[in-house]
Amino acid sequence: MAAFSEFGVMPEIVRAVEEMGWILPTDVQAEAVPLILGGGDVLIAAETGSGKTGAFCLPVIQIVYETLRDKREGGVRKKISAGLTGWKMNFMDRDPEVAISEDGLLCQCREQRAWQGCRSTQGVARGGQYYYEAVVTDEGLCRVGWSTLKGGRELGKDGQSFGFGGTGKKSFSSQFDDYGESFGINDTIGCFLDFNNREMRFSKNGKDLGRAFEVPRHLQDVGLFAAVTLKNAEMKFNFGDSPFQHPPKGGFIALNKADSQFVVPGATGAAQYNPKKQSPAAVVIEPSRELAQQTNDNIVTFKKYLPLPAIKELLSVGGLPVKEQISALARGVDVVTGTPGRLDDLISTGHLDLSQVRFFVLDEAVCSVCSMSQLFNVLAVLYLFTFVMSRLSLLFCSMYCCVLPKWLSLCSRHHELLFWLIWIGCLGWVVVSRPC
Repeated sequence: MAAFSEFGVMPEIVRAVEEMGWILPTDVQAEAVPLILGGGDVLIAAETGSGKTGAFCLPVIQIVYETLRDKREGGVRKKISAGLTGWKMNFMDRDPEVAISEDGLLCQCREQRAWQGCRSTQGVARGGQYYYEAVVTDEGLCRVGWSTLKGGRELGKDGQSFGFGGTGKKSFSSQFDDYGESFGINDTIGCFLDFNNREMRFSKNGKDLGRAFEVPRHLQDVGLFAAVTLKNAEMKFNFGDSPFQHPPKGGFIALNKADSQFVVPGATGAAQYNPKKQSPAAVVIEPSRELAQQTNDNIVTFKKYLPLPAIKELLSVGGLPVKEQISALARGVDVVTGTPGRLDDLISTGHLDLSQVRFFVLDEAVCSVCSMSQLFNVLAVLYLFTFVMSRLSLLFCSMYCCVLPKWLSLCSRHHELLFWLIWIGCLGWVVVSRPC
């Protein structure tokens, strides 16, 4: 028992492992298990029969169990629900390159070539005078303002959004005009929306820059949301939960003080989240039914001595009745193992909820390249939830050098990663870390 216990594996899991005749860990298990238990992203390249399945299954099962235990005690759901309510930037209404802090008030983008944006969780319509502040907290290009839900996230490029940029330009319907003055790091931009006088205006460090836009009549009733567009920059927002650096005058109030009759919810905001539903904490993707069955069998074996709450697993592959899988998901599962096609179908139809996923495992990644489009669909949904939950860990197994750069590029576009590359080959072990 000492060998696996030294890695921090729970005694109940160790007992199941020893019954399988695993006395000593393989090389890949000895390297990977402690790293995964420590919360890192891991890429593993090793030959068949090296113990890769155990290398990711053992720590994933343990952390999923610990997550279930924490939920039972009421700690995790409160945190998630808090991240989806109130006046914040909406993690479900953002471009892929935008990261949003856990409190929902800091937006960051490290993309240097393309604009990336996001909107707030709520908007206002019909009446009132509103104000919020945005502080530039790092060098880069920023554009801040207002947008409807139909507007693009690149502010000012269509007739549904209004922006004020750091170059001293205002923009609407792709028309950029001189306005106010330029701004940069440490500057505070005040954003004013006046439905009474049908106008928008901005301020810089308390200096009123004058009228910027007239609010079109056809947009007064649809809802306008605080919005930002960034290029290798970050901004911090204040909707009134803390004192403003430059309090507004003339009857303007903080967005978070808006009367409920004027508040408009975000189209993909908290109303779609059901904190009572038991959604998967881990998703494992295998390239074939046979490998998915094998991995699912290992999960059943490894978990059998764990105390309550019990881990519920689901095998989701083609060839098995889809209605039974949908029913199981409706009842609640903790670990889903499946093939890309079936998982993509369940996600696209809304039956597989990824909002509580802690682990994403892509096993036999070389074989899965043929399902790249379906994997992109899965990742496109996964990234939406990574900034309001406990950290999402990504595990990639059987990753050879020919496809490693492609996957590194793919994952870094969707996730701030700490990579641990574990490679067993003719040259021996190579372990490389890259900090976030």
